[in-house]
Amino acid sequence: MLKNNRASYFLLFFAVLIITSCSKFSKLQKTGTDQQKYDAAMTYYKKGDFYRSGLLFEELIPLLKGSNESELAQFYYAYTQYQQGQYNTSQFLFKKFYDTYARSDFAQEALYMHAFSLYKDSAPHNLDQASTFTAISAMQDFINTYPQSTFRDECTKYILELREKLELKAYDKAKLYYKISEFNPMSLKAAVISIDNFRKDFPDSKFNEELAFLKVESQYNLASNSFILKQKDRYLDVIKFYKEMVDKYPTGKYLSNAEKMYDDSQKQLEVLAQAEKERQKLLEAQPDSGTKPTKVTASNSTDQKQN
Repeated sequence: MLKNNRASYFLLFFAVLIITSCSKFSKLQKTGTDQQKYDAAMTYYKKGDFYRSGLLFEELIPLLKGSNESELAQFYYAYTQYQQGQYNTSQFLFKKFYDTYARSDFAQEALYMHAFSLYKDSAPHNLDQASTFTAISAMQDFINTYPQSTFRDECTKYILELREKLELKAYDKAKLYYKISEFNPMSLKAAVISIDNFRKDFPDSKFNEELAFLKVESQYNLASNSFILKQKDRYLDVIKFYKEMVDKYPTGKYLSNAEKMYDDSQKQLEVLAQAEKERQKLLEAQPDSGTKPTKVTASNSTDQKQN
């Protein structure tokens, strides 16, 4: 019973504290001077109350133009948005601060936080990656602007992380065409092209061995499901892709499966070659139509006599 009473008193005290605090903050917003609001905003910020700090800074910034406090108000306002996870807003505010106060002692940090906010706002790899490209560009711009900065190594690390995200996106795209192909020629062609594009963009990727095999398999399925007139060239491409794979990964884990498709492609080419020989023999066995005598019908004979 005593424990329940203590809990009730604590909750009541906490509720009164919140109400009093809210009342005090509301009063400050309505009747406080600019200096009182500025001091309170800094105090709230130091206590980690970024929401209230941000509200006060947002209100003060238009009123503080030209004052000594204006620069810090804008800088800390950007941080209040960052601390609340409003990264799209904070990146804009940090860049605005940098453009406005390029000579400030906080300019370098602001430009870095602009890039870092974009990094934090970068979309997951399975979504559109426009934000990731923007973040990479911002990080690289920071390195170019401040090549000796203490933030340089962090920016380099984040650029690598963002590129890995682009790599994973491209990998999923390459595999998607393969997964949905179901022996559809257009999808199989797209898979081969997508894999080639991936390997050009990410030549050192850990996924390249797997994709080299999928390229062989996609081309093999394409050849197997093509019209006979197109099979020869497509089976030759299977053999070509297989040899490229073996040269790059001579002891790879996909080698045995790829070798089966290589062997079958050679057999199919032999079958096609034999069929072509048989077709040529049949053509050669047929009499030349130009040496055949013209058949004369009875009606033609009568017409000739009349003429």
